Amino acid sequence: MNKRPNILLFMSDQHHRDYMGCAGHPFLRTPNLDRLAFSGIRFTNAYCANPICGPSRMAFLTSRSSSDIQFWNNGAQLASDTATFVHHLATVGYQTVLCGRMHFDGPETRYGYQQRLVGEQRWIAPSIPFTKVMPHTADALKFSGWGRTPWHQYDEDVTAAAACFLTDPQRQRDDQPWFLTIGTSLPHDPCICPQDLFQEYHAQCHVPALPDDYLDSVHPATRLWRQRAGVDEVSESILRSARAGYCGLITFEDQLVGRVLEALELGGHTDDTIVIYTSDHGDMAGHLRMWWKTTFYDGSCGVPLIVSWPGRFRGHKVENAVCSLLDIGPTLVEAADGEPMTQVRGRSLLRFLTPGPSAHFPAWPNTAFAEKVYRPGIREPARMIRRDRWKLNHYHGYKDPELFDLEADPGEWHDLGRDPRHADVRAALTEAVLDGWSGEAVVRHFERWDADRIVRDRFREITQTDTKDTRWSPAQESWFHRGYDA
Repeated sequence: MNKRPNILLFMSDQHHRDYMGCAGHPFLRTPNLDRLAFSGIRFTNAYCANPICGPSRMAFLTSRSSSDIQFWNNGAQLASDTATFVHHLATVGYQTVLCGRMHFDGPETRYGYQQRLVGEQRWIAPSIPFTKVMPHTADALKFSGWGRTPWHQYDEDVTAAAACFLTDPQRQRDDQPWFLTIGTSLPHDPCICPQDLFQEYHAQCHVPALPDDYLDSVHPATRLWRQRAGVDEVSESILRSARAGYCGLITFEDQLVGRVLEALELGGHTDDTIVIYTSDHGDMAGHLRMWWKTTFYDGSCGVPLIVSWPGRFRGHKVENAVCSLLDIGPTLVEAADGEPMTQVRGRSLLRFLTPGPSAHFPAWPNTAFAEKVYRPGIREPARMIRRDRWKLNHYHGYKDPELFDLEADPGEWHDLGRDPRHADVRAALTEAVLDGWSGEAVVRHFERWDADRIVRDRFREITQTDTKDTRWSPAQESWFHRGYDA
């Protein structure tokens, strides 16, 4: 290519990959994402490397696993000497710009981004009742319905700043390519959306009951997750309200995507810009009567991934290969004619994007891994492998894994982890998921991390380390909520 392409990457937060019109959702409206998918390629089997915000994003930026970078939970800090794919793009001449959320914590706030337009979405909001409940428990679901929160304002501010960047006449005069990351905070819970969207979706959102014997057959680790979260005690009205609110938030985000795409066109960049839409992880959104993230089910660990560059990349294509957010960095570095990233786990996806034969590429492994501590604050390490049609979840300290045949059982209803008919598959995947990974090592890491955290927390109490451009605060507190019983 004569000129390196511009790159626009839109990363939302907690978007279930099936909750798009282009993914076959029966009633959810996402016309802008649908249009983007029509012009490009939608990957149906993309996964995050850790189904928690901060760890997922740091794994994404580095193309390395949580074990590689020792980053397991929100509040952790990525070592400042760790190279990201953003560093790689900057070294080959890109202007690297971050607009919005990336979940950076600590004194390092750039990790290769040379400019930041809107800081992190963190502020002190003692009057917001949602911030006083335990996150990801049944109590949090009660804050669902229609209304407005600072999260809406944040995403609107981020979108406006990104649009100004894209329509700046200087962009058209400047030959320097740019990489713009737009990080929004929605459709992350609380599931509160504008009133018109809530009313549109409430009539259509039902959460089916579980089969009578389902809870008797689930893996003990999954049963423990359900008990801690209290999801089996939530009323039908709250469940319906939460799902309607979640759907409304996705359409709200789709509208923001539309504004960004419009600004891209107004700025004259459509023909020379790679556009990517993805999310840091998904949300169970009521499937299996589970919510939020932190599990290896596809609703939580799967992510939407759409890549578009009309005229250069394939269009109107659905790709079913198993891939990962770790693959985005190597893909963009290769597309930018940079030196290949080394010592990373990600692989370039260009073979799927560019037209023409792919025989010269090595065989695609069709495998993705994810890791996590089972639940924030509780040190229960686990690792997932998705390979071809199979998914195996290994939980440290448990005798048996979870095993799902996603071709025969895409909803992950039937755990085959103890089925003798699948002993060979189970043994092969268990060997693969444990290769180079140790649950004991993760436990030891947290023993050290907890001791250090006490000192860090004390330090934060006595000093202020934030600079003006690293944190976002709303111009005025804009919270109101009308719940499911309004």
